[in-house]
Amino acid sequence: MPEKVLRGRADAAFRAGRVALIGRPNVGKSTLLNVATGEKIAIVSQHPQTTRQRLLGVLTDDHTQIAFVDTPGLHVPRHRLGVRMQNEALEALRDADVTVFVEDARTKPDPGLLEKLPPRTLCALNKVDLVRPKSNLLPVLETWGAAHAFDAIVPISAKTGSGVERLLEEIRERLPVGDALFADDTLTDKPTRFLVAEIVREQILVRTRQEVPHGIAVTIDRFDEDPKRGDRIALTIHVPKDSHKKIVVGRGGAMLKAVGIAARRKIEHLVGHHVHLTLWVRVTPDWVDDPQALGELV
Repeated sequence: MPEKVLRGRADAAFRAGRVALIGRPNVGKSTLLNVATGEKIAIVSQHPQTTRQRLLGVLTDDHTQIAFVDTPGLHVPRHRLGVRMQNEALEALRDADVTVFVEDARTKPDPGLLEKLPPRTLCALNKVDLVRPKSNLLPVLETWGAAHAFDAIVPISAKTGSGVERLLEEIRERLPVGDALFADDTLTDKPTRFLVAEIVREQILVRTRQEVPHGIAVTIDRFDEDPKRGDRIALTIHVPKDSHKKIVVGRGGAMLKAVGIAARRKIEHLVGHHVHLTLWVRVTPDWVDDPQALGELV
């Protein structure tokens, strides 16, 4: 097996650091992470607050290593889960070498949010492809430029990839000189089990849209790896109400079956071989406000 390589020791010009992706819910931080790294690391849905934990995504080339840290969206917490999510985001800020504030170009600046940003923050003004008419883009950039002393404002579309390379160049210029933080082949620090559970949660969110709030958790009950015969994986989907269980299961089990089929395909792509997937749905009342449940489910 080839030895894992940590770059930088022989190259005095090598740069590496942690880059926090910060912003409100649903502004495209996770999409940006996936596009920037070229890998599907973070789950994405139209539901606000889809991201619950800090998620590492690493991009390494010959001269730099960018360790992106995707964070939960900044919002006013309504329960203990929300408080934990805010703490995750703020802790990522404290550990970051570079901060990228991601915002929807169609929204107006929030002074209360902007004052929380550290000095020399980059602004990735996302979803510029949705600004209509296009002549409005320049006034939008001027508005954001006047709202805060950003180090730079980069208009991007994480969905199409437009502007992302320029943003990466802005980030690379600000990384500290030093050794790589992770081996060359590192994509994320999350284990396969975590990614599998997130894939299942994503498929539920995508299919239920606004019918089921983000109060869904997925836990692993069984994970037996067998590349030849197929991994045997069993998961429990936790919902806070009986009405949500009915939606996730669907009429005659149709929704749960569709979630299982789509999730299994994505999991097989992730692990590279066949998977036997079993899903159960359980009502776990008020888990988003239960400290013990939060420790087990998030």
